[in-house]
Amino acid sequence: RPRQRQRQYVRSTWLTAPKNTWPRYSKTGIAMQLLDTRRGVQHFTFEHHREYQQVQFKFLDAVESMDPNNIVLLLQMNPYHVDSLLQLSDVCRMQEDQEMARDLVERALYSLECAFHPVFSLTSGNCRLDYRRPENRAFFLALFKHLMFLEKRGCPRTALEFCKLILSLDPENDPLCVLLLIDFLSLRAREYTFLTRMFQEWESHRNLSQLPNFAFSVPLAYFFLSQQEERTEPELSQARERAARLIQLALVMFPSVLMPLLDQCSVQPDARVASHSFFGLSAQISQPPALNQLTSLYVGRTHSLWKDPAVMAWLETNVHEVLRMVDARDPLVEESEHKRKMRYQSAPRNIYRHVILSEMKEATAALPLEVTSQPVMGFDPLPPLDSIVSYTRPERTNHPSNESTLSLFFRSLLPNFNLQGDVRHDGDEEAGAGQDLNQGVNRLMAAMRDMLANIQFQEPPRDDNPEGDGDWD
Repeated sequence: RPRQRQRQYVRSTWLTAPKNTWPRYSKTGIAMQLLDTRRGVQHFTFEHHREYQQVQFKFLDAVESMDPNNIVLLLQMNPYHVDSLLQLSDVCRMQEDQEMARDLVERALYSLECAFHPVFSLTSGNCRLDYRRPENRAFFLALFKHLMFLEKRGCPRTALEFCKLILSLDPENDPLCVLLLIDFLSLRAREYTFLTRMFQEWESHRNLSQLPNFAFSVPLAYFFLSQQEERTEPELSQARERAARLIQLALVMFPSVLMPLLDQCSVQPDARVASHSFFGLSAQISQPPALNQLTSLYVGRTHSLWKDPAVMAWLETNVHEVLRMVDARDPLVEESEHKRKMRYQSAPRNIYRHVILSEMKEATAALPLEVTSQPVMGFDPLPPLDSIVSYTRPERTNHPSNESTLSLFFRSLLPNFNLQGDVRHDGDEEAGAGQDLNQGVNRLMAAMRDMLANIQFQEPPRDDNPEGDGDWD
């Protein structure tokens, strides 16, 4: 019974289950605030309290030192500092320690969930977070990294739900561009109806058909639906027609996908397809760089879904139908070529961010120089150019070397303290010496008052009755 006093209360969470091996959770200094409610949609933001800001500054120093051990030391003192957990997770993953990397991401998610606002809901779809605020980015990134681990572990349905959650936090801007991933997870989880319904509802205002991944994945979903025997014959017939029509449109719009896809699936195309210029090497060479990134990402990620012999037979039939359209000079072919050249000149920043986070070799190799030439931090890859900054890191000032011992002592206690005041430029030192001393003392007193006001004494745990009957329920 006395041992029961040591029981730790573990709050129940939705995103991840806390583990016994984790350090004891205590308030970290993160909170969530409701900013406003517009048209039934609630806008929230995470906030960093003063003590968390100080840890954040130490974390940035540790990152700049380029030594992961400094982040480890920081985490020993602050085991639930989110950015440190995410950054160290990347280090572990690079060192092939997948288990530790996943554990650190889950700890970051747990830390953030413990800070949720009482009315913040994961499932309503009406809660928004602005990625432009640096405090919110850790939540997006932790969810994305957790989703990738889930998919690798063979949990595509759970990964799909996390993907929907990320999209619901900012569906208009989609800062991590999960629209490039949601189709793959839907197919892996066999949620074909969800994918086709999303395409129908979002196509009118988001032009999903102009993304190669939706252009190819949606007809594939219809094809899989047409293979389900429990459906009625009219439903199967409709699914087959839609699958054929949409895959032909996709092949006409994005001919550069076919050859790399067949290559990844170790399938040799027949002589007519291999010799035709429409799907030949010129299709890859002539496409804009931004389109090259999207097609490389799609092929690298989803080629395993196309290996099914039935899928390949269906694809072959439609490829020959497209070649017939090309030879007949169908106006749709020329129109699609014009759209390709006009629309894919440069990719938005969120697509680059997605490519970096997804770590697909084929797509990363196609990134432009302006992205690859700048340092990319795992805790904040490609920050938005219009960030909303609520607090800034203090600049490091080079203090003059002729400081007194007293001044150095007080600075060791209070890093922001400056006894000597501003350097005088008028050269008249004696006249201002008394005034400088008074100002220095006043600053010292104010700083000491501030330090004493912030000291908090913690009462020792009371144990009046060590042999008592246990805790009150």
